[in-house]
Amino acid sequence: MSTGLNTGDSAWLMVSTAMVLLMTPGLAYFYGGMVRSKNMLSMLYMSFICISLVTVLWFLYGYGMTFGKDAGGLGLIGWGDWRLGRITPDTLQGRIPKQIYVCFQLTFAIITVALISGSIAGRARFGPWILFVIVWVTLVYIPIAHWVFASSGWLSKWGVMDFAGGLVVELNSGISGLAMALVLGPGVAFRRGEGPRPDNIPFVLLGLGLLWFGWFGFNAGSALTDGALATRAFVSTMIAGCAGMLAWRTVEWLRFRHLTKLGSTSGALAGLVAITPSCAFVSVEGAFLIGVVAAVVCTYAVELKLVAGYDDTLDVTGIHGAGGIVGVVSLGFLATGWGRGAPGLFYGGSASVLGKQVVAVLAVGFYAFVATFVIGKVIDRLFRMRTTEEEQAAGMDAAFADD
Repeated sequence: MSTGLNTGDSAWLMVSTAMVLLMTPGLAYFYGGMVRSKNMLSMLYMSFICISLVTVLWFLYGYGMTFGKDAGGLGLIGWGDWRLGRITPDTLQGRIPKQIYVCFQLTFAIITVALISGSIAGRARFGPWILFVIVWVTLVYIPIAHWVFASSGWLSKWGVMDFAGGLVVELNSGISGLAMALVLGPGVAFRRGEGPRPDNIPFVLLGLGLLWFGWFGFNAGSALTDGALATRAFVSTMIAGCAGMLAWRTVEWLRFRHLTKLGSTSGALAGLVAITPSCAFVSVEGAFLIGVVAAVVCTYAVELKLVAGYDDTLDVTGIHGAGGIVGVVSLGFLATGWGRGAPGLFYGGSASVLGKQVVAVLAVGFYAFVATFVIGKVIDRLFRMRTTEEEQAAGMDAAFADD
């Protein structure tokens, strides 16, 4: 092994990679518990299939296009780094093995596309979903990840702050989920005014627990070190999730005079989503405030579908999209300037910091929506991705074997 290897950092990143991978099964149980029993199996497997599909794509070309040498110098896409087969366990990326860094970034891609399935729960055929995963990761996730995560990406070079994926994972999946909800249209239950009927609340709570556990690897692992940076991200993640859960319950009580278990899980999720881009850049007070604001914003954002008439079945847009926006934009105010980031307005920073964060939200949101809408339309037209009313009535599990 090279003398540049840091075994502590390497061990932490290996553990973090396993934790983030566990988030996808956690998401499967979270989504599976929120749908009716007749759709549970297909909902679970829509997440699990992403693990194998995205892994193969990532090692064939995904990592090279995301983190390879920038093509044309515009910061839009990487190209030409197809040498993963030649990378040995002692090849380093900084002070950690490059192979494990590749795997760590892979787990982000897996869960991002899996998140989208919640927007179209119960009304997407499984075969076309597989094709969608392949095309979407290639044409949407990889370019956006290059913009933000690669040092040569245009948003990265411009100084936009996104520590662990508020733009790449949360906003991207939330806006893409909105696009797919519009492509497939409202389901039968939504048109009848029927909301989701969770058939397994213990699955939902189990899923949240697995997601929360993995989120520590998601956020603190993005430090690529086991030191102070990871510590701040870890603590911020805990605080924001708890603040979001309690804030959502408070809003529920003030508005409706009753509390729900699903509201608690949604609030925790909103806080965790919003702290993702900002976890290493804000103080503990900032993390608490972000969790509270995200929960309040998301309680109203999830209701927009009822006003606008789009069927975002499991509130991917309302929580991941809106929560991602809160987290990214909040850095323009609450970033302390400690670590890798610039200070926000509340810490003596420039208004340009806030401006860059807003522009990044608009750019990523616009590209994700347009590209996903086109991809969804083409796949639906060629392969009939949307289920029929009869298939929806019978449930996706009954049609699962036919795809």
